Amino acid sequence: MVQSLNTVADLSAPGIFYTGIGAKYGKILVGDKAFEFFNDNNVNDYIQVPWAELIMVQAQVRGTHIGRRFKVQTTAGSFDFSSKMVGPVLKAVRNHVGDERVLRMPSLVQKFKARFQRWFKKNSAK
Repeated sequence: MVQSLNTVADLSAPGIFYTGIGAKYGKILVGDKAFEFFNDNNVNDYIQVPWAELIMVQAQVRGTHIGRRFKVQTTAGSFDFSSKMVGPVLKAVRNHVGDERVLRMPSLVQKFKARFQRWFKKNSAK
């Protein structure tokens, strides 16, 4: 059995962790010391991210609607999650890491615009 890093759980929500090929269903746990994901099918399959190692959390936002998917970026890499309760999950994370580390994910148009601007700046310098 896996030992949780948290002593107090602020929020527990059903969630999905997206791996490169498939998805793993389980519980997202936001507590006083870490962000955690525990797989429902395999107890030894888990992700624990202490608050000190979390760089940022990005969520898909369109107008006032928050999409189900969000990305957690850590010092070890980035992880994609989704949850039906994404609003309460992000609010609980924001209470621990602050407003400056919970961000909007860039839209497709913004990604293309940034890539074009970098390309233009690189080629205009020649």
